[in-house]
Amino acid sequence: MPDITVEPQDQYNLELINQVHPPDWKNPVPSGRYNLVVIGAGTAGLVCAAGAAGMGAKVALIERSLMGGDCLNYGCVPSKGIISAAKAFAQVKNSHRYGVQLNGEPTLDFGAAMERMRKMRAEISHHDSAQRFTDLGVDVFLGQGSFVGSNMVEVEGQKITYKKAVIATGARAAKIPIPGIDHVEYLTNENIFSLTELPDRLGVIGGGPIGSELAQTFARFGSQVTQFEKADHILSREDADAASVVQQSLIRDGVQLRLSSSVKELRQDGTEKAIVFEVDGVTREERFDEILISIGRQPNVEGLNLEAAGVDYHERNGVTVNDYLQTTNKNIYAAGDICFPYQFTHTADFLARNVIRNSLFMGRAKASSLVIPWCTYTQPEIAHVGLSERDAKERGIEIDTYRQELSSVDRAILDGDVEGFVKVHTKRGKDEIVGATVVATHAGDLISEITVAMNHGIGLGGIGNTIHPYPTQAEAIRKLGDQYSRTRLTPFVASLFKKWMKFTRQKALVFSRRY
Repeated sequence: MPDITVEPQDQYNLELINQVHPPDWKNPVPSGRYNLVVIGAGTAGLVCAAGAAGMGAKVALIERSLMGGDCLNYGCVPSKGIISAAKAFAQVKNSHRYGVQLNGEPTLDFGAAMERMRKMRAEISHHDSAQRFTDLGVDVFLGQGSFVGSNMVEVEGQKITYKKAVIATGARAAKIPIPGIDHVEYLTNENIFSLTELPDRLGVIGGGPIGSELAQTFARFGSQVTQFEKADHILSREDADAASVVQQSLIRDGVQLRLSSSVKELRQDGTEKAIVFEVDGVTREERFDEILISIGRQPNVEGLNLEAAGVDYHERNGVTVNDYLQTTNKNIYAAGDICFPYQFTHTADFLARNVIRNSLFMGRAKASSLVIPWCTYTQPEIAHVGLSERDAKERGIEIDTYRQELSSVDRAILDGDVEGFVKVHTKRGKDEIVGATVVATHAGDLISEITVAMNHGIGLGGIGNTIHPYPTQAEAIRKLGDQYSRTRLTPFVASLFKKWMKFTRQKALVFSRRY
């Protein structure tokens, strides 16, 4: 089993390694057939293993690299660690707006900010550690797992038989075919968190969630950031209005955008890297100290020998599954980024729960039944669930749209967070929520109220009739309930109401004259 390191090799990364891939780990000796073998110890794999073991199943968990997967090591955890540092720095720099006076310009210690992130990551890593899962009753095997038959997998020379198996090997940053890419030292989400010095000039290729989050973060840290995107705006998969708000925020934070651009070549000249790109038919070149490539993901199907198990897969789309997450081998399931288009930690979590039900308890839980929200952690954040206006149009679904600006919400005004809105879509003429987008500082928190409503068939009327604490930014969602309720007051109903009020006034007048 090869040694695995994470740079820089300080006390926190050494602690991380000791938790999620201990150098002295000795694999157990397999004994008999397992109820469930899980290949991959990212979110989906860990939830499968812990859940099945907690129900008394005999479980084996196999991981070739770092337990915790992308989320812990290269994704959600480290990115939010440095996003929070950049946010704190921006708040300090803008604190004069709230009457806070500082003596001199605030400065950022990039090394200290990255060290804090590594410390937080190491602390969180205990939840995903090899020892913790062993204590849960799971047999943890470190090494490359590969199928050697329809009911057997091999790892580090040991053969493990199983009744059911789960493929949860996830995905990684895609290597895109840009000329010169093999001759340039570039960053992805897998190594950018190893930086110890802030790059003066950072080029970001890709305008999706990861690229936009990190572009804004490094711009706030003080890097001169240039972001390249082939579409005419960033976050092209999001609601267009929402993407526009975030795009303007990135520009204010200093990100220079090269929209509608096509990257033609990468070059390395000593320590400098160059991006050659084309805009409006004109070829240009810009030089950077570091280049971050954040375009797409590709599934980790290599080394699994899926053919031996009769599992169909595609190098780009991953393992083929049905709505019950069952592969073409009826005894093998898949969960998470390896098989699903919505590649989020929380999605992997709930797909894994479906796998436990379906594989061990003959359940019929459908992936298509999940209501899946997501959030991009820029400032402001964008959170979304269900259909967008574009989705509804493409599917021929008629909708009504209700929108509430944060600039009319008292708490947002008091917080100085008026940039953003809440937008909810319902089926035309009905109080059935089919989708929503929130743009706000804490959009990821706010979207959950709407997700719960959708999951349990609660409409905007129900939200509007629910008391919300005042003042909170969540009041923006309640105000949408009021908007919906006002639509129920049709001209006919309004005329009846006026007649009724006139009648009651007349009755009251007669009563007062009598008594």
